[in-house]
Amino acid sequence: MDFRAVETMEKRLELMRNLSKKFLTRAHQVDVEGSFPYENIQELKDVGYTTLTIPTKYEGKEISLYEFIRLQEIIAEGDGATALSIGWHMGIIFNLHEKNSWNESMFKYLCERVKSGALINSAATEPNTGSPTRGGKPETRAEKRDQNWVINGRKTFTTMSPVLDYFIVSATINDSDNIGNFLIPRGTKGVSIDETWDSISLRGTGSHDLILEDVIVPKEFLVERLVIEGKRANGWLLHIPACYLGIAKAAKRYAIEFAKNYTPNSITGAIIELPNIQQKIGEIELKLMQAEYFLYGVAKQWDLSNEEERSKLGPALGAAKLTVTNTAISVVDLAMRIVGARSLSISNPLQRYYRDVRAGLHNPPMDDATIQLLAKYSTVD
Repeated sequence: MDFRAVETMEKRLELMRNLSKKFLTRAHQVDVEGSFPYENIQELKDVGYTTLTIPTKYEGKEISLYEFIRLQEIIAEGDGATALSIGWHMGIIFNLHEKNSWNESMFKYLCERVKSGALINSAATEPNTGSPTRGGKPETRAEKRDQNWVINGRKTFTTMSPVLDYFIVSATINDSDNIGNFLIPRGTKGVSIDETWDSISLRGTGSHDLILEDVIVPKEFLVERLVIEGKRANGWLLHIPACYLGIAKAAKRYAIEFAKNYTPNSITGAIIELPNIQQKIGEIELKLMQAEYFLYGVAKQWDLSNEEERSKLGPALGAAKLTVTNTAISVVDLAMRIVGARSLSISNPLQRYYRDVRAGLHNPPMDDATIQLLAKYSTVD
């Protein structure tokens, strides 16, 4: 099984369904231990999945945003932590290609490393600034010394940190108001991981703190100077709601199987025949349909749009994330109501799904920021 040898989206989706079933068998243990799904990530590398968003000019598949989110959703049906983790790597490559904001030689260098199995994620959030989407200026500092940059700071929520090979680190450049993104290889002296991740949601993402102590990188590893005003819409961030939609579908599947097989002696047959259970299943199906049409529709619109049209899709992207994430929370709640008190057992996957989908409320863009954006959008003449 190799995604690089498959030419159609349908076949790649089928390959991922088979792989996701394996992830499901490991999800409980990773969650209980609060460990990291090393085996899942390695398998995704081995089958070439981590190269699919590399552009064709560098011998990648350059898959569409729609296909990307569909594949991510299927991963999440097996294990949400694995999906969210690898989604950042896949999305960053997707985004860098679309934005074309790096020097071409540096982007080609990164793509070649990814083709050889390297993984990348950004490190932007900090203890005192919170999410960069809120506009806080990084306290991480970068100082120019001769032909190098020296970087010091701490980054939080560095997802997939146990296996990352490269970090894209945002830092304030000394003696200026500029903010830059720096590409930092994991093996650079002064780079370390402080294992701080103790969340009850998505326990397997390994979102620890990244520590940078007098880290020295060449001048060309300042890969991008950031512009705060006029931020561009980011279609790739739809991998976030795709993850939570996948978890919600896993909850639906479990609840229906339970309802088909649970036969208390107080009734004849299984509880799936009861009107109140049918009502909840119908509500779940309706909510998932609504979420799918919203998420898939916005992704397809992105794929069909030019750069100018994409610049106007920010409100739709935010609305899709808000809608899908909150719908996923509602779906998992309904699934737990079908299963009842058993859903609260530590051995029952529904309690994990319940904890995991809550994390979506804290991924960008936040609900309040989306609502404000939509209010501004609706009042524009």
